[in-house]
Order: sequence, then structure tokens, then C-alpha cells
Amino acid sequence: MIYNLKLFWRMAVRSFFGTKGTHGRLTRKRLFFVLLFYSVWPAWTVFTWFCFLLDDLLFPGYKKQVIDKPLFIIGNFRSGSTFLHRLLSRETETFTSLRTWDIFITPSITQRKISGFFAALDRLFGSPLKRFLVNIDRRSLGKVRIHRISLFEPEEDENILLHAWSTFFSIVMFPFMDEMPPYPFFDDALPAEERRRIMGFYHSLIQRHIYADGGKRHFVSKNPAFSAKIETLLEFFPEARVLYLVRNPLDMLPSTVSWLSYATSVFCAPLEKYIFIDETLAFTQYWYRHPLHYIDTHPSPNFQILSYDDLIERPKEMISGFYRQFGYPEHPSLARIVTQAVAETQTYRSDHEYSYELMGFTRDQIVAAYQDIFDRFGFDTGVPLTHPAKITLEPPIPVPGD
Repeated sequence: MIYNLKLFWRMAVRSFFGTKGTHGRLTRKRLFFVLLFYSVWPAWTVFTWFCFLLDDLLFPGYKKQVIDKPLFIIGNFRSGSTFLHRLLSRETETFTSLRTWDIFITPSITQRKISGFFAALDRLFGSPLKRFLVNIDRRSLGKVRIHRISLFEPEEDENILLHAWSTFFSIVMFPFMDEMPPYPFFDDALPAEERRRIMGFYHSLIQRHIYADGGKRHFVSKNPAFSAKIETLLEFFPEARVLYLVRNPLDMLPSTVSWLSYATSVFCAPLEKYIFIDETLAFTQYWYRHPLHYIDTHPSPNFQILSYDDLIERPKEMISGFYRQFGYPEHPSLARIVTQAVAETQTYRSDHEYSYELMGFTRDQIVAAYQDIFDRFGFDTGVPLTHPAKITLEPPIPVPGD
């Protein structure tokens, strides 16, 4: 069965029973979210899967859609992947990607046709529905801190696996680690049948997206969680280009803990400010070592390792470099897009503050945990303990029509 109904049911039961002493305890805020979620998501899931069935009946050609040289940006969280993904997504002559809207509202071709019909109708009346959605977007997702989100901007399409309830990302909404399968260690911890079920589902959704998009552009995706899936990913996408972003663990680890803790606090009332510390330490080590080992043992011009520092210091050079290596056409608009994106990051000041000392880490502990990564990339081990708000590779999100 493609949908992990057993996991969905276990999470549902835990959401109402046995929450005492967990990060998912039933506070008033938490109860409101749980009731809202179970009032909407199951019905939407049934409708979405009905639309998947309609795709097979109405648009069977998507099953033959070729996925030519897709680009997968992987690496640990907080390593510059959002900046690079959104930059490349602006280069619309070459790339196409999934927006938050595509992931959650229109993952099927049928839903896109329905959405397109209403969008065309809305334009005839001066786009009141679009203005309404933009306003809702600004007042809801636009308030999310640390990682800026919008319905109309590209997002991590690992989220699309929520339609099969087979992703680690559900943990921020349902923070019950003891119920969660070992998705963060995907290639080595899941049975082959389970891995193929999940990746087969993902592959079919990317085929639908490219088919609905016209089938001419290359797909670009950024998914840190795919660092754990690199082996299975390349079984299903043998022509894939993989760009692995690597950042100093002294920056990456506390920023990741802070982000996951904040994301969970949107839906829950966690018991502490910083949560999932041990789990984050474990899976981030795997997300360094597993993909790097795979790339080392399967040398190919289709893979490139890119340092976060090189990306922020020499973005034009680095991006032009992997365009040439991976065989993507370098259109004249690329230089302008890079310049504009870099300028936006220079005027955007993040409010993301974190201290790994307050999380219970020492600098020496982090260096020891990732010693091989420090040795391989020569990362500085003397980064200050506290990271205040600073310029970051997370530009503001433009709203359609602005």
C-alpha cells in the first residue's frame, strides 16, 4: 500500500491519548491544531488520491514522461540550499520546480487543471481571488520565522511525501519520535520494498509535474532529507545531477536544532526551548557521511560537492561551474538573476538567533562529533559560541505581482 495508513493512525491516536509529558501535550493551542488538522487533512487526502486516479484515466501520458537531467540539491539543513534553489527556480528558461502551492494544493495534474480553470476565471474579474490568497499568504505563512515560506515560492518537495504519510517532516506536527520510522537514515535503515514504495511515489509525482509543465524544462529540487536517500534516489533518477552543499558543523548543527525546535513550536507547545537535540546530532552526522561516501565510491561528473563558504563568496563562479559540468544551458539571464539574488541577501537581516552553548553543546564536543568533516573540508573550529542575527542566505520572498 502506497499510503502509510498504519503510521497515520498511530500518530492520530497519540495526538489524543498518551500525550502527557511529550512535546505534543494537549494544550489549548495544540488541541486547536489537532482538531483542525483532522477535520481537513483526511478529506483532502481522499480528494487528492481520487485526483491521482483521474490522472491515470485522463492523462496517462505522464507515465511516459522523461525526466531529463534533474538537479537535486542535498546536504544538511541550513547549508544554503534554500537560497540556491530559489535562485535557480527564477531561471525559468532552464528549470522548473515545485512551489508550496504545487506540493500541498495541486500535486496531481487534475488538481492543476482545476486550479488553472479557476485562475483563468479569476483573471476575467480582475483577480480578486488571487489578491485574497496573497493577503492570506502574507498573514499566515509570511509570519513564519527563520525559514521564509510562501504558497507561491519553491519549497522542499520532501513535503509532497506527506500525501503518502511517509516523511520525517511530519515530526514537527506530531512530535512523537518513538512512533517515527527511521526515515532520517533512509538508505540503510528501511527495507528495500519500503524504500522503493516511497521513491516510486515521489518519482510519479515529479513525472506529473513535468508533464503538466510541458515537459521541456529540467526539474530542480532541494531536499536536505534526500541526503539520506541518495542511493535510492539515483536508482529512480539515473540521469540525476546531484549538488551536495556542505557547511561548517559549528554553524549547521545549532541552526538546525533551532529551526526544528521553532517549527515544532508552531504546531505544539514543546517542553523545552530546544528539542530533538540527540536525534539531530545523529541524523546530521549521517547526512554528512552517507552521501559523501556514496559520491566518493561512485565517482561521476554528475556529482559535485560545493562548500557553503564558496557559494556565498563566489556565487557566480560556482553556479556557472556546475552549469557547465552538468550540461545545462547558461542563458544570458542567469548572470542578472544571480546578481539580483545576491543583492537581496545583502539587504536581508535574519532574526534567527541561537547559541549551541545553551543547547548543551560545547565547541569541542561538536568538533569531535564531526571530526572527519572538519578534517576533510578544513572548516574553522574557532567559530564564536553565539550566533546573533546576521546577513544570511535566506532572501525575502517576492509576492506574485510585486
